[in-house]
Amino acid sequence: MTASGDLERTAVVERRIAATPETVFALFLTTEAWLSWQGTEGTIEAAPGGLFRVNMRGDGFVSGRFVEVNAPRRLVFTWGWEGGDDAPYPVPPGASTVELELEPDGDGTRLRLTHRIRGVDLGPLVEQGWTHYLDRLVTRAEGHDPGPDPMAVTS
Repeated sequence: MTASGDLERTAVVERRIAATPETVFALFLTTEAWLSWQGTEGTIEAAPGGLFRVNMRGDGFVSGRFVEVNAPRRLVFTWGWEGGDDAPYPVPPGASTVELELEPDGDGTRLRLTHRIRGVDLGPLVEQGWTHYLDRLVTRAEGHDPGPDPMAVTS
């Protein structure tokens, strides 16, 4: 990992989901829905300025604020790890932005997630993480239980 104030990296992950945009979007709107596919505990206040805070794997919280909530098409929120020097990754809250775009695609939805991170190069870690969690989101949106998260830290 390298740090640079001018550095910006972008990870893009796309998925085709056999569910309506409304069904998919709803999985981002409440704490209970969000935690059904990502995280162990958290608070989701899906309104502009509302809190986004999720304990991703049981070993640390990511947090930010919702910037845009345009159901069922677009969601934008800031993202970063709490904990300063003890955080799992050197991306403080507010140092990155996640944009979700949902488009109808026949009888399903095309989801495009773009995560922009400033100041640090995390290589493929961000894309790998979102690939894992969007696979879990697809499973949930299509009406199935993704089961226990294999990335979760157990004590």
